[in-house]
Amino acid sequence: MSLPIYWLDDDPALFPHPSQALEEPNGLLAAGGDLSPQRLLNAYSLGIFPWYNEDEPILWWSPSPRCIIRPAEFKPSKSLKKLIKKGKFQVTLNQSFEQVIVNCANARSEGTWINQDMINAYCRLNELGYAHSIECRSEGKLIGGLYGLALGGVFFGESMFSTESNSSKIAFHFLCEKLTLWGFKLIDCQVHSDHLESLGAFETTQESFLDELEAGIATLTQPEWHNV
Repeated sequence: MSLPIYWLDDDPALFPHPSQALEEPNGLLAAGGDLSPQRLLNAYSLGIFPWYNEDEPILWWSPSPRCIIRPAEFKPSKSLKKLIKKGKFQVTLNQSFEQVIVNCANARSEGTWINQDMINAYCRLNELGYAHSIECRSEGKLIGGLYGLALGGVFFGESMFSTESNSSKIAFHFLCEKLTLWGFKLIDCQVHSDHLESLGAFETTQESFLDELEAGIATLTQPEWHNV
């Protein structure tokens, strides 16, 4: 690879500052390293995340602008509220993490960055209490959900899937309610998409995001993510 980016060594704590990320492709910062829990947690705490294709080395990103959501500001639509009130769906937390991440991988028809190494790495973070899943079920069948990481008072959303209309939105509504209750101020969505914008996501500068990230991680004790 000829791109002028930083190659990681064996020290999982060493990352370049996100301000050194490339403008094109937007946010590409470093390559190499591994997906060990320590390296992943260090990366996320600095506003850096892995994203790469199967035939590439591990690539690390910190794009600008950054897409975020305020969980307390999420307002479900009238139709979603009606659907939730019907009680057709059951929402759970951390009961089927591996199923959720595998479904997220399979939901992308044109390939995915969620390869087996990524699945193994995030399942390990789930076992350690850092990665979490929200599951939406109908009559006991998993039909939608999402997963991400939590550090301090920041949730890093990774991916979501839905096999029935609105099931991932119901999971997201549940997540926002929980995060608001626990005092979380920030959900990192990484990069803009129309779907995320429909949920209330907006873009902010990298500098502003990093300031909020640092404050959010430092000011809130990690809650207990009990199964519900």
